[in-house]
Amino acid sequence: MASTPLTPDFYRYEWHSLTSAALDDRFVSLRWPDGATLRAFDLWLLESGVGTGVDPATREGLLDPAHMNPDVRLRHADLTEDGALAVAFSNGVDAEYHPGWLRHVADRQHLPSSWMPKIITWTPASLPEPPTHDATQVLTEPEILTEFVNDLVSYGIARFRNLSTELADVQQMMARVGPMRDTNFGMVWDVKAIVDHAGSSDTNSTANTNLRLGPHTDLPTREIPPGFQFLHCMVNETEGGFSTMADGAAVVAALQEQHAEHYEALTTLRWVFFNRGEGIDHRWSGPMIDLGVEGSPLTLRAFYPVRAFPDMPEADMPRAYEAMRVFASMADDPAFRMTYPFEPGDLVAFDNRRILHGRDAFASGGARHLRGFYIDRDEILSFARVSNRKRVSHA
Repeated sequence: MASTPLTPDFYRYEWHSLTSAALDDRFVSLRWPDGATLRAFDLWLLESGVGTGVDPATREGLLDPAHMNPDVRLRHADLTEDGALAVAFSNGVDAEYHPGWLRHVADRQHLPSSWMPKIITWTPASLPEPPTHDATQVLTEPEILTEFVNDLVSYGIARFRNLSTELADVQQMMARVGPMRDTNFGMVWDVKAIVDHAGSSDTNSTANTNLRLGPHTDLPTREIPPGFQFLHCMVNETEGGFSTMADGAAVVAALQEQHAEHYEALTTLRWVFFNRGEGIDHRWSGPMIDLGVEGSPLTLRAFYPVRAFPDMPEADMPRAYEAMRVFASMADDPAFRMTYPFEPGDLVAFDNRRILHGRDAFASGGARHLRGFYIDRDEILSFARVSNRKRVSHA
């Protein structure tokens, strides 16, 4: 192979020689020996050529759409001796394309879903406790973190056991995944309840009491709520206070099947969510089941302490409240609700936009201290793609 064409990214691709390339109006029809095909549009090929449409240094596009000539057409398409694609455009530009890179497009490995584990919805009948991994060697064995993140993406929840209770160790581990997301609660925040026998507590939110917390998602007050939440147990000397988790994807699917009218209300009628505080004023209006555009991740906005106002016509308010009641009751039903204790050294991570988390009340007396932080969804998915692609490459 005299000269391997560069690709519009920094990945290495296996060489998949093409068997044919034929012009078809504004497309090139490509075929591989195993029958795989791809139709490549002329302007897409033009802007994907490294050195012509893509900068070789940054591997980012150079062609401003406002300056693209709409009259440019493919003049010629053929294969090189080793099976790469070679084309000529009517504006005098010639370009060659790596057949392995073209094949990854034909195989749809260029889509956001590529290199990701399969999404699995669950109930306690199929998943009685979080998928659990031993964190003893996590700082020295990268594969442990990859398995943990794959379970986190797939099930929406994963747990480490035997993790250090030192914050620096946890930060070192999670820095490999991606940066923590800062909020008005800080980069790392405490869920801490030290309750005396009289029942008093030093608290500034419901989370820092011994009260029950119903199924919810955090920060529905934001346009884009945090993607994944991590809760790390420092101390737990209380009786009760078990954590609860419900797969919102399973609850929503059951709601759609069993209560179509409530599903319609929850996916269309809007509520105003806002954080109450002197120095903050975060607000967002949206449905409790936010489906976004096609391909968007499910976003549940379900936190009653910060749900403030119905943002809908008066006639819709009765059915909105009834739909919300039914949804919350389903999420809190043992048929959907996983229950488990926290032990020192446990770290439980979950998809904050999919998983409805909560807590049972616990008895007065004893200390309970968790640390929490968020990492955005984009960072988790990026880590999963890179790690899983490396696995295949090494194999």
